[in-house]
Amino acid sequence: MLTVYGYQKCSTCRDAMKWLDARGIRYQVKAIRETPPTVDELKTVLAATGGDLRKLFNTSGVDYRELGLKDKLPAMSEAEALKLLSKNGNLVKRPFLIGEGKALVGFKDADWGKTLG
Repeated sequence: MLTVYGYQKCSTCRDAMKWLDARGIRYQVKAIRETPPTVDELKTVLAATGGDLRKLFNTSGVDYRELGLKDKLPAMSEAEALKLLSKNGNLVKRPFLIGEGKALVGFKDADWGKTLG
């Protein structure tokens, strides 16, 4: 079963779920703010995105800016960054999909089509 971490008010998350629904792909939804992805899930998606930590962060989010992560992230260890993401779902780029050997962050129709068929 695929898990989509999303935020109800996020239009990109809604678009991703509509995309899944239109293709009959089953999934469960978790509220990313209340239940952020685990460190292990974050590691899986990090590997799938080529190891670029910045790709996991919601860089346009208020929390990202308020915490000054643009300047702090380059000096953070992977473990520190993943722990921070696992504790604050607002920092995680969404939608965040994981399961069945699949891992995606953000929504781009072409990428999702390539990964999920």
